[in-house]
Amino acid sequence: MKSKSSWTLLLLLLSGIVLGGFIGEMTEGVAGLSWLNYGESFGLNTPLVINFGILVITFGLTIRITMASIIGVIIAILIYRFI
Repeated sequence: MKSKSSWTLLLLLLSGIVLGGFIGEMTEGVAGLSWLNYGESFGLNTPLVINFGILVITFGLTIRITMASIIGVIIAILIYRFI
């Protein structure tokens, strides 16, 4: 029995999120498929800036979850189960 790697799952999940987000963006203007781009963004609206005088550090993170990315994650999990 072969063991499944957690790195494989992580790679498949990231691929599903990225491809789902890409498909959602591409179908934004299509009348029957525009619902795939419906979603919500979470994160920092303005980046957090820390200025130490010599060193300036900027933190920012925004995550956009769309219907297409959720479908991509579900497909990635199904592919992982059958590997």
